[in-house]
Parts: sequence; structure tokens; C-alpha cells
Amino acid sequence: MDYDATDIASAYDRGRDHGPEYLDLWMDAVSSHVNDQRIETILDLGCGTGRFTEALAVRFDAEVIGVDPSKKMLAQARSKSSDARIRYDQGRGEAIPLPDNSVELIFMSMIFHHFDDPQRVARECGRVLRDDRAGATAFLRAGTRERISTYPYVEFFPESRPILEKVLPTSACVREVFEAAGFRTVTVELVTQEIAPSYAAYAEKLAAGADSVLASLSRRDFDAGMRALRTHAAHGDGEAVFEPIDVFVFRSPLMQAA
Repeated sequence: MDYDATDIASAYDRGRDHGPEYLDLWMDAVSSHVNDQRIETILDLGCGTGRFTEALAVRFDAEVIGVDPSKKMLAQARSKSSDARIRYDQGRGEAIPLPDNSVELIFMSMIFHHFDDPQRVARECGRVLRDDRAGATAFLRAGTRERISTYPYVEFFPESRPILEKVLPTSACVREVFEAAGFRTVTVELVTQEIAPSYAAYAEKLAAGADSVLASLSRRDFDAGMRALRTHAAHGDGEAVFEPIDVFVFRSPLMQAA
């Protein structure tokens, strides 16, 4: 999706703001796989509005370079950033605007299904990861086809299912792409995250229009889904809303001893 051809960037933070506990959950997940490796420079590939960029800089006390193809997303990110350790560059995963061997950690959040050429992206990740630092790591959060039935909005927006089935990769596909580029798979695991304290709050997040799949629905289908979701929220017991995310951790193709 071309985010610059939509209004998603202006609504993205409203629709995706899950609070500090959410960021802590993911920074803990990244930290657990980096172990005691020295991290000086991080690439936040597909950084969007910088939701994770500042958290990465704070957690690792490292320089973080956010790269995204969307001018609108980067404008939002830059407007929020005052951390001297952070910079934002426009670019695509297929041609990362960084020199060879320049980062120790690559963080990617929910962007695999947006890649035009995933194989080329994986090769680019291998190129920019340090080849002289044991444990250079690519950490990827991804939606996968296996999880579609457990995504909370699919029940209310059934028209989203065929779209998700078309755009989301299988878990095996993600592994195959990175392993073909020489990476070693360290782990594939499932992390369940709270994305809203209630279905009423979840409805307001989705109404902001920040989800690219829902944005591709017809107005009629989107409105029908919102009505169904709000009806469910009105008759529910206020339970929190959770979403499963697949985590893939890969080691650099050039240094696999760690």
C-alpha cells in the first residue's frame, strides 16, 4: 500500500497507541534475544511514525535509524522526535539507504507483507548487518496466514479475511525467505499482546482508520463491521482485546557463531 496516497499517516498513532506496557513488552522481547551483545546502531526498517524507534534508542542507548518509504509517515515521526540518537531516512527495504556492515540489530514491525520483493529485502538486511560482530540480529514481528482466525477484527469484518489470506505470508514463507539469504533462524515464537483495554476502546482505535487492510474495504463493509463491533462492545463485559503476533529472530548470514 502507498501510505502517501492515503490519510493513514495522520491517524496512525491514534489507531495504534497501545501504551507504555505494550512498548515494554516488545523491548523485553528484543532484549531477550540480543542477550549481552553490544548494540551501537539499530535499523528500524519500516519505522512508520516511529512508534518503536524511540523505545529502541532508550532501551539500548544506541543510535537508531528509522527507514520508511512514506514521506507522510516520516513527517509524523520527525515531528515527535527530540532524541539526538534518532534519525529518519526515506527508503525501501529493497534498497536500504545504509552502508554495508553498519548496524548490529534490525527491527521490523508488521512490514513483511508490504515488501514488493521480500527476497531482496532479506539480502539487504544481510548486507547492512555487521559482519564483525557476533550475534548481529534481525528481529521481525509479522502477521501470518496461520493466525488469521485469531485476529480480533476478522469476526466483525469478514470481508477482511480474503484480503489477509492474499497478503499475509505463511510462517514457513518468512523463514524460507531469510534462510535463502543465508540467515540462520534462531527462533519462531508467538507473542500475545493486549491491543485495547475493552472492545469499546478497540472500536475507537479501528474507527481512526489506521489499519491498511480495513482501509481497503468498501465504505459499506467497513461501516457494517463497525456497527457489529460496537454492538458487541455494548453487550460485552468489558474484557480486554488481545492479538497474537509471530516473532522471527534471525542471525546474520555473515557471522553465525553466536
